[in-house]
Amino acid sequence: MSANSGDGTAVEVVLLKAGRTKIRYPAELLADDGSRVTVRAEWAGESARDFGFVRFEPGDVFTEWYWRDRWYAVKAVRGPSGVLKGWYCDVTRPAGFSGGELVVEDLDLDLWVSADGREVLRLDEDEFAASGLRERDPEAARNAEAALDELERLAREDGLGSLLA
Repeated sequence: MSANSGDGTAVEVVLLKAGRTKIRYPAELLADDGSRVTVRAEWAGESARDFGFVRFEPGDVFTEWYWRDRWYAVKAVRGPSGVLKGWYCDVTRPAGFSGGELVVEDLDLDLWVSADGREVLRLDEDEFAASGLRERDPEAARNAEAALDELERLAREDGLGSLLA
């Protein structure tokens, strides 16, 4: 893959959870600078999913940023008309990208930031605690918790756009 830019090449995003494929979906490569990979994909769910604070539905478009050296991914979520719904952040192990597959392992922790930046929600901390990662891989657990803290700090202080500039 080119180290400087994407050319609209089709790639597949593979999200792992607990060593198994949780979901895989097609995306368009927008950029790859050697550290950060940016793709665009439509909502991969078969139907709408209402989280209470946001509803993802067919026609939504996700611009997704993945890092090879950071423990998170950031996704800007836009409705079909292009209006920003907000930012969904996954705490993950650093991404791997080769052979047209962008592979990330979900570590359960998530952060939601509303489009106006007023609502910042830490999500799934109970799932993370129940996952056993703290016992199985204490270093990964520390990295995951630090990543969630960093995302929350960035969202509250600078906005997530500062991370993507």
